[in-house]
Amino acid sequence: MSDKVLLTMNVRRLSRLLPLVLLALALFVPAAGARAADLGLIDAAALKGTAGKWVILDARPRGEWLAGHIPGAISFCWEDYTRTDSKGVKYSSFPANELAALLGAQGIGERTALVIYGDADKSWGGEGYDAWLFSWLGHRGAVRLLNGGIQAWRSAGFPLVQGAEPRQVRRVPYQAQPKPQTAVSTEELQNRKDGYTLVDVRSTLEWLKGRIPGAVHISWEDFYTGKERRPLSGGELRKLLAKHGVDLGKPVVYYCLGGVRSGYAWTVHQLAGLPEARNYKGGWEAWDKREGR
Repeated sequence: MSDKVLLTMNVRRLSRLLPLVLLALALFVPAAGARAADLGLIDAAALKGTAGKWVILDARPRGEWLAGHIPGAISFCWEDYTRTDSKGVKYSSFPANELAALLGAQGIGERTALVIYGDADKSWGGEGYDAWLFSWLGHRGAVRLLNGGIQAWRSAGFPLVQGAEPRQVRRVPYQAQPKPQTAVSTEELQNRKDGYTLVDVRSTLEWLKGRIPGAVHISWEDFYTGKERRPLSGGELRKLLAKHGVDLGKPVVYYCLGGVRSGYAWTVHQLAGLPEARNYKGGWEAWDKREGR
């Protein structure tokens, strides 16, 4: 048999296999819009050594930032960019265009490399919410969560600055490209709630007072560990979810009261490299005020 004939036969075989390969990729590769483009952890020592590379965001309440923050860090607490919306839903994040304007005014563009830190107890997981928020906005620069937060920075003996620092800011455009796959709406949950695995990360008391039907309860505080509040590793998170019977075969939807604590859980999920997850940013506030309930 000639080389030409063999080549023709191999090409035909490959052409028949190609649709199967493409199908496999579609099934097993997560949708690009469903997870952050470049989300990861950074240690305190690595941040100290490369501080000039990053814009640093402090996710704690502004009072905590004023009391002592990482040099150069900008206050970026969730309380400053959420509000009660027209339906009376509290803690609603600003629309993407408003957030883009706010960020651009701070000199942050969509490709700016960011480090976010908090103190999970005092920021209510706001550092994870911020990471989710930038993923939802379609941020294209690197986003890093400081592993261990402000506690790890202090433990390393690195300096803190009190009060507001003088900062020269050059306004830049922020081109937001919202990624709807990172979030879920009330209407989607009402119409397709059997298509999701719901995880309620509120406190036990909140859970007992009322919850979305079919939801599993795992407190958001179980998503971090140790005195420095470090996010669970991939193995630890898999064990936690398996313990509570969470089905990873369907997209996991995390929710809390208004999307902040669930944003933290979402970020830990992403860092662990698990299958698709979404943050119900409206949370119980939106579910409790839904139409036609």
